[in-house]
Amino acid sequence: MLRSILHAAKLSWKKCQKVLKKANPEKRAAYIERFQALYEQVCRGEVILVYLDEAHFHRDMDLGYTWAPVGKPAWRLSDCASLSDRINWYGAYDFSNGQCLIWNEGQCNATNTAKFLAQLSQWLGGNSRPVVIIWDGAPWHRSKDVQEAAANLGFTLMPLPGYSPDLNPIEEVWKWMRADVTNNYCHDTMRELFDACKAFIHGINAEPELLISRLWPKFELNPEYEKLLVSK
Repeated sequence: MLRSILHAAKLSWKKCQKVLKKANPEKRAAYIERFQALYEQVCRGEVILVYLDEAHFHRDMDLGYTWAPVGKPAWRLSDCASLSDRINWYGAYDFSNGQCLIWNEGQCNATNTAKFLAQLSQWLGGNSRPVVIIWDGAPWHRSKDVQEAAANLGFTLMPLPGYSPDLNPIEEVWKWMRADVTNNYCHDTMRELFDACKAFIHGINAEPELLISRLWPKFELNPEYEKLLVSK
């Protein structure tokens, strides 16, 4: 009876989506305007646009949807891996060329971020075009050492507005990789997890056009979402 009433009211059962109410709608709008101008430079081949982010991948499984017999649970065995059994990945998404890079050097901090920027420079192959890096405001991103390292490598840093992971397409790389590598599967060893992550990146890099289409950045903000930020 209650279900029929809810359906009659044109309501449906759906998963909630989180709104980060600390996000600033004015700063988000200003970023989109600036990004659109940057995109024009990318289209003219004047700059290389790279998105950066970090993610933690645990050896234990991430639970997700799967096919299973009707009326029966979908059991998956876990090794009860320690939370310390994880890889801290640095990731870069070269939007201009449709390629991704992941790199691991222990903890995510200022020292290792500077090292990753050096790795990124080598990976990009010393391209003569200016490189613009878009990333969030993590404390190690803002550190003096990292800022100096980026400047010495010739990188221009463009910070995202706070609490706006939806504006960084590389977040979708992490979701994609979790779905492919750790969804409902517990890896036996850290080496196995490491190799599976690397193989995933190698696989998606083989299809640059598919990669770019799947990781297409936002050029417009959803008015309904932004209204929620204004009315917080």
